Amino acid sequence: MDIDFNGKAVFITGAASGIGQACAQAFAESGASVVVADITDEGKAAVGKLPTKDGSQHIFVKTDVTSQESIEAAVKQAEERLGKIDVLINNAGISYPMLLVDPDDPKGKYEMDAASFDKMTAVNQKGAYLVAQAVGRGMVGRKAGVIVNMASESGLEGSEGQSCYAATKAALYSFTRSWAKELGRHGIRVVGVAPGTLEQTRFRGKEYEEALAYTRGKTVEEVRKGYEGDSVPLKRVGKLREVAELVLFLASDKASYMTGTTVNMSGGKSRA
Repeated sequence: MDIDFNGKAVFITGAASGIGQACAQAFAESGASVVVADITDEGKAAVGKLPTKDGSQHIFVKTDVTSQESIEAAVKQAEERLGKIDVLINNAGISYPMLLVDPDDPKGKYEMDAASFDKMTAVNQKGAYLVAQAVGRGMVGRKAGVIVNMASESGLEGSEGQSCYAATKAALYSFTRSWAKELGRHGIRVVGVAPGTLEQTRFRGKEYEEALAYTRGKTVEEVRKGYEGDSVPLKRVGKLREVAELVLFLASDKASYMTGTTVNMSGGKSRA
C-alpha cells in the first residue's frame, strides 16, 4: 500500500523505543517529519536513525507526559520548528504488574499501592488527555488532523495482575469514542489501536516478566509460553512493525471515513 505523508508532521509520544519507535520509522519512511517526544534522552539517538525524504526533518523534544508545562513546551517547540502537527500518536505508557490483594505478602512488593496506581494513571490516561488537548488546539484551528490512541486488548478483556494498566487502556477506548464525537465537526478524526502481546519490548524485560509471573501464580517460562498459547489463534506474538503499519494506515487519507473506533490487533487473543 502506497501511503505518502510528504509535507506532514507527526508527533509521537514514547517514540524512543518499542511501538513508538516503530511508528516513527514507518512515518519517516513515508515522508513525514517526525517529532520524537520522549522522557528519556534516548530520543536523540532515535531521531538520528530515522530516514529523511523529500525535505522532511525529524526532531527530539524531551517530554514528560505527566506534566502539562512540559507537554505545552514540547508542542510549542514542534509547531515552531515544523509549522504544524498533522498527526498525534498517543503512545507513551507504562505497566507495573500488581495484585489488588496479595494474601501471601500483604502490602508487599506486588500488591497495588497508591503511588504505582497514580503513576500508571498519570502516564497512560492523564498523559493522553494532556497531549491530545495541547496538540488538538492547533488541529481545531486548522480544521484538520488525526489523533491515534494506543490502547490494548487488555482494555476490553481485562488482565490478571495488570488491573490498573488495563483500566487506563479502557479509558483510551472511551477517549477515542468521545473525542471523535467532539472533534469530528472540526475535521479531526480520532482512532485507536489495541495490540495484544508483542515481540520484545521493555514490557517484556526480566523484572516485568518476574512480576507478571508472580501475580499469576506461574513461572516466567509458563508466562512466556502463554504468549503463543491456546488463547492466541495465530500462535505467535505480534510484531512492532505490524502495529506501526496499522497506525500508518489509520492516520492516512485511506482511512478518511474511520473515526471513533479502536482496532484490535491481538492475533485473535481471547479470554480462553
